[in-house]
Amino acid sequence: MPVVELSYTRLQKLIGKVSKKQISDSLPFLGLDIESENKDLVRVEYSPNRPDYSTDFGIALGLQGLLGIKTGAIKLAIKRSKKYPISVNSSVSKIRPFVTGIIAKNGKIDDSMIKQFMTMQEDLHFGIGRKRKKSSIGIHDLDKISFPLLYTTTNKNYEFIPLNSEKPISISEIMTNTDLGKEYGSILGHSSMVPIILDSNQQTVSFPPIINAAVTTVTSKTKNLFVEVTGINKEDAEDMLSVVATILQKAGFVLESVHITGSKNSTPKLEQKKISVTSKLINQTLGLNLKTSKIISSLKKSRLDASSKGKQILCTIPAYRFDIFGPMDLVEETALGYGIQNLEPMLTPSQTIGQINPISLELKSLSQIMIGIGFLEALNSSLTSKRVLYEMTNRNSEKIISVLDSKSQEHTILRDSILPGLLENLSKNIHESYPQKTFEIGTVFTLNDSVSEKTNFSGISAHQDANFTEIKSVLQSALKTGFGLQIDTKTTTHPSFEDGRCATILQNGKPIGIIGEIDSKIIENYKVRVPVVGFEISLSESILKSI
Repeated sequence: MPVVELSYTRLQKLIGKVSKKQISDSLPFLGLDIESENKDLVRVEYSPNRPDYSTDFGIALGLQGLLGIKTGAIKLAIKRSKKYPISVNSSVSKIRPFVTGIIAKNGKIDDSMIKQFMTMQEDLHFGIGRKRKKSSIGIHDLDKISFPLLYTTTNKNYEFIPLNSEKPISISEIMTNTDLGKEYGSILGHSSMVPIILDSNQQTVSFPPIINAAVTTVTSKTKNLFVEVTGINKEDAEDMLSVVATILQKAGFVLESVHITGSKNSTPKLEQKKISVTSKLINQTLGLNLKTSKIISSLKKSRLDASSKGKQILCTIPAYRFDIFGPMDLVEETALGYGIQNLEPMLTPSQTIGQINPISLELKSLSQIMIGIGFLEALNSSLTSKRVLYEMTNRNSEKIISVLDSKSQEHTILRDSILPGLLENLSKNIHESYPQKTFEIGTVFTLNDSVSEKTNFSGISAHQDANFTEIKSVLQSALKTGFGLQIDTKTTTHPSFEDGRCATILQNGKPIGIIGEIDSKIIENYKVRVPVVGFEISLSESILKSI
């Protein structure tokens, strides 16, 4: 979680008549965790979905609302103007197609403000900018720039003086020899052309998303700012801009629009949006009985605007609050405005007495037995990859279960076996000493007419003398000690195990799993240097079925 350092004295000036204790007591109820305090300084941790809290200006806006000093939505006062045109060349459309920006005038900048702007900039890059891939921001000294600007492309031999340098170097050198170039150069792919922002004197303003030009560096003498945001998505770029614009307005700057034309780009509007919610949903969710007027005042303390419209409460959301998507978010904002400290915990009325699920007790007992035998318990995700689950273990992927719209590019498959995950654990610990013995009890998924879940139990042992007899005795001991369960084995073949050293596990003549020595080629796939033995059984078909 990102952390920002604040000064109580500075916050007091920004908020108004408020004591240090009031600020300290209120910070946690704004969703900020106090990490440390040292005299006048306090370090707080904030959620990445609230990038406006990356500066004391944003936190001051939130505290003003929470303390009732200033409530309601922050309205951006942007003077519409065509004095600052930006033209977009179509050559950027396949590289980084969108640019937006804003002008901020007549502000006073000190070293502390510059430090906070830099922190805000990097937190925005890391969060909604997705490490500058989706969008990136540049803050410049307006008085060093001659409008109109051109957002276009250039080749990698083009030279300019980048930030913190004194001599011109080529873009190719920036991408290969500087820290920022090495870290973010891959965002631009392998194209021979790269994006660039030039002013009317052909002076370089920025090479997005890598670095600004040195000539536009912001110092404590800077009074007027130009903020530009480039990205691959117009909405994301404008979300980032809305945060910066809100912070700059709170910092005392007067905002003025830029005029953008060309290649699907347009002047940003940074408009508020409206979402409706009912008092019934709020009261039912929070366990309260608030009147509509109280809900509206609570929402205003969260720096939103709200009004009653029939049975609905119509909320106006500022552009920088893009973390608010729907009614449940407004329930949370109501709770914050009402005061988390004012919510009284109550026991939920129930007609039954809670107790531990008997199946959970059996599984815990099995875990303790395996730990007693000398095994370490693993906990792997149910989501894995096709490579780990099938390709590296030589297993049939005919009944693969893929997850739609997975947030991870790699973990897109629901596992149907635990054993591959344990082998993957071994591959990540090849530099540790042996023996390595691990087990896992967890959920696997099978696909027949529909997707079903069951509980499996798997274990592996890796060391120089690992063999079939060892792992069979481990499984027999665990099941007999815990449940008095007898098992038999019958020779079989399996693509993940050595021929002749693999068996089906039988309980009352019914197959419930597989056991044996892992195939040497699969061990090589995982880069493990010693023999590995393992087993996997379905507990749903044996122990748990009788509970």
